[in-house]
Amino acid sequence: MPVVTPTIDEEFLYFIWQFQYVTTGTLTTTDGEAVEVLHPGFRNHNAGPDFLNARLRIAGVEWVGTVEAHVKTSDWLIHRHQGDHAYDNVILHIVWQHDRPVPRPDGTNLPTLELAPLTSGTLLTKYQALTAGTDAIPCAGQFRMVKPLRQTAMLDTALMQRLERKADVVMAIYEASGQDWEETAYRLMATYLGSKVNAQLMEQLARTVPLKTLQKHRNSLLQLEALLLGTAGLIPDEADHNDDYTVVLRRESHFLATKYGLADKQLSAHLWKWGKLRPAGFPTMRLAQLARLIQEHGSLFSMFIGTNEAAALLNALQLMPSAYWQTHYRFDKAASKVSASLGGTTAEGLVVNTAAPLLAAYARHKDVPDLLDRAVSLLEQLPAEDNRITRIWDDLGLNVRNAFDSQASIELYNEFCTPKRCLNCQIGIALVKQ
Repeated sequence: MPVVTPTIDEEFLYFIWQFQYVTTGTLTTTDGEAVEVLHPGFRNHNAGPDFLNARLRIAGVEWVGTVEAHVKTSDWLIHRHQGDHAYDNVILHIVWQHDRPVPRPDGTNLPTLELAPLTSGTLLTKYQALTAGTDAIPCAGQFRMVKPLRQTAMLDTALMQRLERKADVVMAIYEASGQDWEETAYRLMATYLGSKVNAQLMEQLARTVPLKTLQKHRNSLLQLEALLLGTAGLIPDEADHNDDYTVVLRRESHFLATKYGLADKQLSAHLWKWGKLRPAGFPTMRLAQLARLIQEHGSLFSMFIGTNEAAALLNALQLMPSAYWQTHYRFDKAASKVSASLGGTTAEGLVVNTAAPLLAAYARHKDVPDLLDRAVSLLEQLPAEDNRITRIWDDLGLNVRNAFDSQASIELYNEFCTPKRCLNCQIGIALVKQ
């Protein structure tokens, strides 16, 4: 009986079965029955057996059903498939090591195909070499061996997966906000403006002060700032600051908090993070910018999804806040020089992380593929993001030209390379198949 190699996992078995990388000759079950693969089936990424609609001829009888894969035959029992009716239609159990028969309800053994004796040692060596390394990107040493066309195809796949994942997040917000697209756009935008360190607080603030409340005060930028900065707990006490702006802002905040029942929902000032942020990213500045955007645009949702031109959207986002925040980054003495308007990089980030996901979610909701194409087009018009992950890819020679490529490369790194899902990646598959 063959020894199980520690690095073998089910992904490797899926790969062997899907592409039929077994040694030539007659396939035989562990009970000695001949197996002919008419069609291996289609990989199932949801719950249930691993391959659907397989067509096999076993002992001369043609079967149509599902195929399940495990490292050991006994895993069938460990995973309790014997009591799950979703597995009643399994016509073949593919395993790396056969360690015991699995009985079916009628007393016969489940047909089992052991793959270890049928697998090329060269194929196994390539797979282990790919997944056993310590590089952040498992194929780093071999990456340049893969044709650029294959790399581009995988970027396309990764980008669409990323948009789908982000669309899931958007749809969850849409449902939580009472199926309100305007509120969804507002919450997404507020969360992104919080950056990583304050994103959770900004999302909480957006839920506490809904967009509909803010829109009632669009004619007063001061009141918008009072609602946001006051509920955020960022307006200083009288003992600390008493310049004209702060005095009026504090008074408006108290009045509006009472009117909308926000006094007991105010966030604590100490929760906000300031360290490692550039002054332009301080919470006070971001909330002042958010207030200005809400005042300017009657429909945030329409602003984000209503144009094919990234330049027009960037222009709509880069607005100057009120006069006070053109000379201050926070409630203290005036700064000598203030970058008051929303910066170009932040505006581009809003397009990438708010507009594109909104379009992807709305495309799914309305079943309008053109909207998804618009999301892709916006990403193609923006410059590539510059971060640790994109720089790693750049060092490997990947051509990251625009935000489409950078978003795809981030997805590839996080969802394929880091968990070493090499056999779900066209690049990894190409290297193992070579």
